[in-house]
Amino acid sequence: MRRCFLNTLLIAVIAGFSVSSGPTHIYAQSGPKAQLGEGRAYEIIDSEVWDVPDPVSGRGYQVFVALPPSYAKEPQRRYPVLYVTDADYAFPIIRQISRRLNVEGPRIEEFILVGLSYGIGEDAKVSRQRDYTPTSNGPRSAPAGAIHGQGRAYQRYLGDQVKPFIAARYRTDPARSLFLGHSYGALLGAQILFTEPGLFSGYILGSPSLWYDKRHALKLETDYATQNKDLPAKVYLYVGSFEAKRKGDRCYNQTVDMVSDNRALEAALESRKYPNLQLKSVVLDDEDHLTVAPRGFTQGLKYLLTVR
Repeated sequence: MRRCFLNTLLIAVIAGFSVSSGPTHIYAQSGPKAQLGEGRAYEIIDSEVWDVPDPVSGRGYQVFVALPPSYAKEPQRRYPVLYVTDADYAFPIIRQISRRLNVEGPRIEEFILVGLSYGIGEDAKVSRQRDYTPTSNGPRSAPAGAIHGQGRAYQRYLGDQVKPFIAARYRTDPARSLFLGHSYGALLGAQILFTEPGLFSGYILGSPSLWYDKRHALKLETDYATQNKDLPAKVYLYVGSFEAKRKGDRCYNQTVDMVSDNRALEAALESRKYPNLQLKSVVLDDEDHLTVAPRGFTQGLKYLLTVR
């Protein structure tokens, strides 16, 4: 069995269960708290959910928040904040990855994790194809009536509503605001990077949908470069090796070549010689578009938040 299938299974086990056998220090930093029983829904313990609506669109959204282990013990300390798209999937995985990385000593800095939900009451596909895309020219495969291209409006929502909400309630480090997105979420991140880069200081862009609307994101990069001499940001790009356009293997994406697109973005950024851009771009072997995210999340966290 390929690792691209095993990886997702492993992460699902990590995110969904508390392991009780074996040495305690391997599986948890402290004893697990009890879940509510009697058939109640499984909860992500030590997390918070807040309603943060968008007054412009009138849509309801929520943010999921997980505080670092030291937050209550160090009341004077301020923390980096990592905002993650597709929170239903990414929030629990990143929360567990961040804790496991530090089980045997600090490998990454502690941070406040903020998950960005889909629109309340909306199907995930409907919400993300509207909020994470830069133009109305969606793919031909989209169903009739599908709405795309409101990424700039969602970007304003993040800057005007979500970030101030988090800053008002938690001890955030205003200089350390980070963004993580995968697929359409990374397309949104690329849009922000090339139109309002100061909204975040670091970006993890995983398998970004750079193919969208005839590689519109690469046009944004070119437009930014014609008007700016610097791009002060730390950026981690990842893509799975099976996301190349290659026939004969079911792990490969055979409609668009996301590996080539990622390399094109990497080459463009490196050619600009921006003095304050820190860039790392990787192709993760034996992974496809669906399995690469957990590995990319892990490596991205280590790149942006490594303890020195």
